[in-house]
Amino acid sequence: MSHKVIIYTDGAASGNPGPGGYGVVMMSGIHRKELSQGYQLTTNNRMELLAVIVALEALKTENCEVTIFTDSKYVSDAVTKGWLFSWVKKGFKDKKNPDLWTRFLESYKKHKINFIWIKGHANNPENERCDQLAVEASKKPALMKDTGYIANL
Repeated sequence: MSHKVIIYTDGAASGNPGPGGYGVVMMSGIHRKELSQGYQLTTNNRMELLAVIVALEALKTENCEVTIFTDSKYVSDAVTKGWLFSWVKKGFKDKKNPDLWTRFLESYKKHKINFIWIKGHANNPENERCDQLAVEASKKPALMKDTGYIANL
């Protein structure tokens, strides 16, 4: 029997690019975990994608049935509409964030993942919590460097 996990994710950037952060809420049975981190200079899309990556990397077992709720069309459409897989075939030519998409694919192939797009700021409690975590993380002192973003400047 596979393990069922529900994940909510959100990313934020003030200035886009600017300081940013991600927020994650993970739930499985009676368990709940929240994750967040802020970065000095990044983009909203990078934080949206990084939230999903960090959540998947936090799973302790493989072959989980994962439902990911995101308000990012960039992330959900790239996977559900198959764009990501054509980007891979073309070596991510002229595409942004290949470092993160490559990292995402490593975790993606370990689980059965279903993406569900939800409207942001629509009073979904878990999405609102992720937004709060992401924004708070982006405002903390001593933010990390998004080395993947900086390398492509």
